[in-house]
Amino acid sequence: MAFINITPFFLNILEVLTVKLFTAFLLMASLMMTGCANDAVKPVAEAQKTKMHQHASLKKGVCADAKAPPLSQCSETVTATFDHHGTLWVAWVNNDQIYVQSSNDKGHSFSDPVVVNAAPEAVAAQNESRPKIKLDAQGNIYLTWVITLDKKRSTYVRFSRSTDGGKHFSTPVTVNDNVEIIRHRFDTLAVGNRGEIFIAWLDARHTEAAKKVGQEFKGLSLYFTWSNDGGQHFYPNQKIADHTCECCRLESAIDRNNLPVLAWRHIFEGGIRDHALVTFKDWHTPGDIQHLGAENWKIDACPHHGPGLAIADSNIYHAVWFSNSETKQGLFYGYSSDAGKSFSQPVNFGKAGATHPHVLAVGQRVGVVWQEFDGKNNIVQFMQSTDAGKTWTKPVVAAQTAEMLDEPFLVSDGQQLYLSWHAPQQGYYLTLLDG
Repeated sequence: MAFINITPFFLNILEVLTVKLFTAFLLMASLMMTGCANDAVKPVAEAQKTKMHQHASLKKGVCADAKAPPLSQCSETVTATFDHHGTLWVAWVNNDQIYVQSSNDKGHSFSDPVVVNAAPEAVAAQNESRPKIKLDAQGNIYLTWVITLDKKRSTYVRFSRSTDGGKHFSTPVTVNDNVEIIRHRFDTLAVGNRGEIFIAWLDARHTEAAKKVGQEFKGLSLYFTWSNDGGQHFYPNQKIADHTCECCRLESAIDRNNLPVLAWRHIFEGGIRDHALVTFKDWHTPGDIQHLGAENWKIDACPHHGPGLAIADSNIYHAVWFSNSETKQGLFYGYSSDAGKSFSQPVNFGKAGATHPHVLAVGQRVGVVWQEFDGKNNIVQFMQSTDAGKTWTKPVVAAQTAEMLDEPFLVSDGQQLYLSWHAPQQGYYLTLLDG
């Protein structure tokens, strides 16, 4: 669910509907436009026209010229990360190819773009589905992304790496070992302290198998693989859980024990679509599924709104998420001091229509960013805690634009928090967030 480029039709509804009805309307519009709603929900012509208008607006000026040099402002998404030496790395997509650039001056200037996939492929790069980029302590660069296949809703998860500082990238490989033309999507990437590469995604292999024998299977399954040789080889795919929400992003992190932790939206008993969390026992073995948040949101469709997760050096888990249950609506934050077994009383934040929360922790400092719309501008709000999530400042506007806005993220060079955001047709921005 993205809250960007809202049409006058939506603005009129904003003026007359209650907060809850307005949020529900936006949710249903998102479901219809992306085709991930329950089978009973059918796309409508107006919703499709709105989506096409939004994406068509990117293809103008130099971005409409297929022969023009690759430009990040022609991408709908930019994903960023810092390496262990404070260099900023960004990944973006132009004309079905992924490009990587670096900056040694906090985003004021960038190196020339280097292509990752020499052969163009249909890279998914919109909203929550985008290439991921991470580096290990030795400076090796790892990327994952999803490609769309010819059959509707069919996707593969891809991987590439660079071992020479981003000068060259390996030929992309598909990491899902089930190669049916079905859904393998919403990947997440994390890198361990010793260079381990962890990749998880949503997978339809069991959904499709059940369908073939006339059985019902709610949602998708959660799968993972990992590599302990820098991505030269990956272990066979393993299942973490069945019955995950179909179209919500995943979030992964590495804990103090150098083990993966994974958060996602799950379909619990009774059709409750709250969030879940798993802390791995070792790199091969997921732990027990923990319930993250307790809103008891019953909905027979995917809300398109996954969680955010960050783990501090103290091993405190920090999580953010969205819900629209009968009694609890909006964005929420909670922390866990016992490796995800229990979470603090959630903090409810954000105004009506707030979307896409993201969290990051540096020591005792925790930052949260999210999107809102004030009737004229798309706004990125920021709030922070200096006591590991126990108390919070009032939200402040960290960025705003009247144009289309990519999802906001927090990144850190190990000392400071930065807002990483991108406005298509305008460019990429890295904003220092004062402590």
